[in-house]
Amino acid sequence: MMKGLFLLVLSVASASSTFGQTGTIKGIARDKVGEPIINATIIVKPSLLGTSTNEQGSFILSNIPSGKVELHFSKVGYTSIVKTILVEPNKTIDVFFEAEERIELLENVDVSGVRSITGMGYLDNHSQVIYTGKKTEVILLDSLDANTSQNNPRQVLGRVPGANYSETEASGFPSNGIGFRGLNPTQSIETNARQNGYNITADLYGYPESYYLPALEAVERIEVTRGAASLQFGPQFGGVINYIMKKPSMVPLEITTQQTGGSFGMYNSFTSAGGQSGKLSYYSYLQYQGAQGWRPNSDYKKITGYARLGYSLSDKLKVGVEYSILRNRLHMPGGFTDSAFYANSRASFRARNWLTSPWNILTLTLDWKINSLTSLSFKSSFNESARDLVWRNEDGGPQAMDLIDPTTNMYVNREVEHEGFKSNTSEARLLTHYRLWSVRNTLATGVRFFSGKMKRQGGGVGTTGFDFDLNLVQPGFEYDLDFTTTNLAAFIENTFHVSEKFSVTPGFRYEYINSTIKGYNPSEDETAVIYSDRSKNRFIFLSGVGLQFEISNTTNVYANWSQAYRPMDYSSLTPFGTIITVDQNLKDSGGFNSDLGFRGSVKNFLNFDVGGFLLHYNNRIGVIEKTDASGNQFPYRTNVAASVHKGIESYVEFNPVKALTNQTKWSVSFFNSLALIDAKYTTGEFNGKYVEYAPTMINRFGLNASILKFSTTFLISNTSKAYSDAGNSNVPSADAIAGIIPAYRVMDWSATFHLGNYNMKFGVNNLTDTRYFTLRTGEYPGPGIIPSIGRSFYFGVGAKF
Repeated sequence: MMKGLFLLVLSVASASSTFGQTGTIKGIARDKVGEPIINATIIVKPSLLGTSTNEQGSFILSNIPSGKVELHFSKVGYTSIVKTILVEPNKTIDVFFEAEERIELLENVDVSGVRSITGMGYLDNHSQVIYTGKKTEVILLDSLDANTSQNNPRQVLGRVPGANYSETEASGFPSNGIGFRGLNPTQSIETNARQNGYNITADLYGYPESYYLPALEAVERIEVTRGAASLQFGPQFGGVINYIMKKPSMVPLEITTQQTGGSFGMYNSFTSAGGQSGKLSYYSYLQYQGAQGWRPNSDYKKITGYARLGYSLSDKLKVGVEYSILRNRLHMPGGFTDSAFYANSRASFRARNWLTSPWNILTLTLDWKINSLTSLSFKSSFNESARDLVWRNEDGGPQAMDLIDPTTNMYVNREVEHEGFKSNTSEARLLTHYRLWSVRNTLATGVRFFSGKMKRQGGGVGTTGFDFDLNLVQPGFEYDLDFTTTNLAAFIENTFHVSEKFSVTPGFRYEYINSTIKGYNPSEDETAVIYSDRSKNRFIFLSGVGLQFEISNTTNVYANWSQAYRPMDYSSLTPFGTIITVDQNLKDSGGFNSDLGFRGSVKNFLNFDVGGFLLHYNNRIGVIEKTDASGNQFPYRTNVAASVHKGIESYVEFNPVKALTNQTKWSVSFFNSLALIDAKYTTGEFNGKYVEYAPTMINRFGLNASILKFSTTFLISNTSKAYSDAGNSNVPSADAIAGIIPAYRVMDWSATFHLGNYNMKFGVNNLTDTRYFTLRTGEYPGPGIIPSIGRSFYFGVGAKF
């Protein structure tokens, strides 16, 4: 006690002796382009007196004891600065801090800001991409209770308003896909699919499909940019979906594993390893998945893998290499006629149909922070992949039974088809901040080079057996074609800050596309052989503009308009695995996208994005029913007409517990994802008809609850009816390709329990066992109606070491 009293007296005496011998420090903090740095921390050492900068970046510290002191500046996102100054009695010292932005070059794709409450938010900015004025969504997978082991699209991507899925039985089945705003979801053909920012499709334009998707247990987040992405990514009507892989742990080695079992023999094994040692970092995973299937003859096996190795050459320069792999074997149970589906949707009339799609993607990356204002990103990916199919020749459609021929006492020979892909996609992106008329602006520019080759062979005579066998019993194929695509593209976008709150982002994109075809295929009536050797050049100029007005720090109004373009793909030119006849005079499609919306958040309890869209699509390619000379109907792919897609998209997420209380032990929240879509043809024979695969309403409601280590989500998904053909046939065709896709409601429940580094995950997909379908197809895995899976259960355990 005496010691404490002595120290108190000594302190008072010291303060008394220095009274009147203090000075003042005032100053300002700005970044490299002169913008004020707000809420930066200023500390005087050793006295530990401190303050923070105001909205002008200014600060003032009074009654600082005279003598040499250290003035420490710090702010998240900026380099820290220490200055030694001499404080003189009764004088004011002026100090100026000029701080550099500190941009962490992550091993994958940088995100400067993601605004969300739990599962979904939107992107504020990006290291190499301007998102100002664009409609974006980002889904954070670790914050979801979702069936990631089976890549369930409703539970993972269901929060995105208007997202429509092609749901077939097998997880990761090639026919699965996603579409937005009334665009065809099959195999995501209207959407630019990427992983860590690079292309994962077979061919950007000739064959824009991807059979590889990463295991969602290895995905950190999914970024969705709507149609206005055409300037920075490409001209696709459907925008971009980008799967961002998890980053390595900061420890030398971290292993995670998740083992999941479920109904119909489903088993999923996922294991990842990652870490960092000095300048070297790595992350990898391996996933095995298999099932007996909901229907007979629907068993499948697949292995998906990924490895990333990164090295920091310096604080500003990082390089990396990534490799993605897929190996699968899928048994296809075939399609239904309408009467067969409603009689028993779990039946199978095909036992000899198989498909495999081995996929290999090797990617080299470079991230260079040239200075505090400018950064460069380069990615070059090499794809060598294939798709191989052996199936019963589908002449006659799904109503033709696969029976033993009484003449030969054997099944008919199956058809063997092969497609091989080889491509390189190289993209360089430069982003820089600069000052113009005392206002900070941002410029993004980039170039892309793509070179792709595809070999398409089909109509080969296969075996009469049941097993997976791609061997030919007769030499040669009915058709053998070689395609090439060469693409050179460049874009430029600039965000002009007209004021602190209002920005304008104009942009332009130029595309050169050269396509060639060489080889032979049979004529439409199969009476002759057609030899092809032709080339086509396209020169495409696209423009767009985005507007954004900041109402507050967490809310803004956005608007954009951007041109779009879709060249004919190889599937349109030559049919593969289909009973559809193709118009040989097809034309490319063009149009535009536009958005107007209001989005933001209120503290940590409300997140919202409400807006409208307008999409104009010229020369839209679709399927119609035609009648031949004998009076028989057949499906025909052609340029149907122009279509206009308009509607409202709304996402609202509200947490009343966080709004009303400060407790953190338990929570309840809900979200609603709603899209009202009016997609109709506006010219030609089908003027006023609905566009194929365009439901007028997609509404999903989710309820989330958590208490301590337990969390759960209940999801209701409602989708209105749609049509599979431009004629909006109410009476289905005999081959089941044309007709209604009825409205359906599906409920899902999922839950997670955490206990330290261990977890248990369990749930039910399609809780009420709704029998529904989302796809009528003239191709594999049909033709005909392809049912979605009924009720199924899953249970999994996981650990982290």
